[in-house]
Amino acid sequence: MRAVTAAQMRALDAAAVGREGEVALMRAAGAAIARLIDLYARQDTENGAIVALAGRGNNGGDAYAALAAYGGTRRRVVYADPAADGSEARRDARFRARIAGIEERAFPPDPAALRDAGLILDGLLGVNARLPLDPATAALVEAVDAAGAPVLALDLPTGIDPTSGAVGSPAIHATATVALGRPKLGCFLDPGRDATGALWCAPIGMRDADADGIDDPPTEVLDEAAFAALLPVRPAASEKRSAGAPLLVAGSTQFPGAAVLCAWGAARAGAGYVTVATPEGAAAALRAQLVEQVVVTYDEGDPAGAVRTILELTRHCGSIGIGPGLGLSEAFGEIVNGVLAGTDLPAVADAGALFHLAKRLAAYRDRPLVLTPHAGEFARLSGKGTVAPTERLPRLRAFLQEYGVTTLLKGRTTLIGTPAVTHLNPTGTSALATAGTGDVLTGIIATLLAQGLTPVDAARAGAYWHGRAGGVAQAHRHRGVIARDVADALGEASVVASTDPTLVQLF
Repeated sequence: MRAVTAAQMRALDAAAVGREGEVALMRAAGAAIARLIDLYARQDTENGAIVALAGRGNNGGDAYAALAAYGGTRRRVVYADPAADGSEARRDARFRARIAGIEERAFPPDPAALRDAGLILDGLLGVNARLPLDPATAALVEAVDAAGAPVLALDLPTGIDPTSGAVGSPAIHATATVALGRPKLGCFLDPGRDATGALWCAPIGMRDADADGIDDPPTEVLDEAAFAALLPVRPAASEKRSAGAPLLVAGSTQFPGAAVLCAWGAARAGAGYVTVATPEGAAAALRAQLVEQVVVTYDEGDPAGAVRTILELTRHCGSIGIGPGLGLSEAFGEIVNGVLAGTDLPAVADAGALFHLAKRLAAYRDRPLVLTPHAGEFARLSGKGTVAPTERLPRLRAFLQEYGVTTLLKGRTTLIGTPAVTHLNPTGTSALATAGTGDVLTGIIATLLAQGLTPVDAARAGAYWHGRAGGVAQAHRHRGVIARDVADALGEASVVASTDPTLVQLF
């Protein structure tokens, strides 16, 4: 599913109106919004009205359409400019809402009505929002925030830039947002994500291709159905190596645990045969923890010999995961670059490997390689310094154009990119902010590569799965999630319930 800029959304909407008609689209939007009303309305009282703030445009029409479609028992009240006429679709929605018995009142809203509301629908501006807000809209936003009632934003919360994620002052901080047509890019990017709340999307007949050529490269976001389609299924006739045989070049005397976690991540992701190549000084610690995985040693003091040993192992493996726990010495640098230069196997590089690749990235252009830096590692790789939260997307895109290597930039919204397309990962939790979870992710991606996924598909499916596993682990543990919990949660996190294509939850 595409995450769109404001210009892309306008193109999608215009094409859909041409196919379906504006009235039909708004009715479909209203029906989708109505399905979420009781989910987010206050449960402590059944008397709180559903209060909608309807702007002059079609975002306000969507608010009317939602109240017309709502089949629950709560009162429905809409505040709007009585002089606003708007489009044919908005007029149709307003007429149907009146027939359904809504109470229509003029702006400004009664502060007491907002405080007592069971739910407020924010239908003020939508994708056509511009910052800063005009004084009248800003006053409405301040009234909503002061009320403290739950808010369901339509398309995106008023006060967020739909493309950049910039947040104005004031801005509505929604309990949930339902994107109409396609999710807006600004809802995924900080600081806009904090104001978005839970994010849903009602596709309502939009087609991604209608935005091709506008604000390229495009940005895609994975949902449950797409993740399930990407996840490899083990054939009935599989044997252990054909089920996925990653080679993990990981660990050191100082950091043996990183290799252990990487191996657990690979195994729990479904690898049939995991081999770990590690320095001789780390082998005992690894073998004390790894029972099902094979540990092979090399002499880090003899980089050329180590490269030969590791490359011999690649003859029986389907991918390479390299970097977790590796040292930063020149010898390790020779090993990392010697291994990656000496094989055509797809690979994922993390941690220590990123340190050693930083000055040789040009040699890996268009190779089947995934880089998985966090913000600090990306600053070193790019050579352009610290990455501010609002700069992550443009900085990644510039890096991809320069080096052409699939890159996964870790963060609250992890970004995965190639020069042709950027992917947003919507899953994740602060529980993943603990040592070793990145090592688990490297193991997951190595397994997916060994099972035949392309680098970009392995990276985006791996990030999505890793985030879901973090959520599962947090649900079980509540506090104190550790990296092994995330690896152990991968099985449960891979189960995708049947999804409803008419209303998709993204985060």
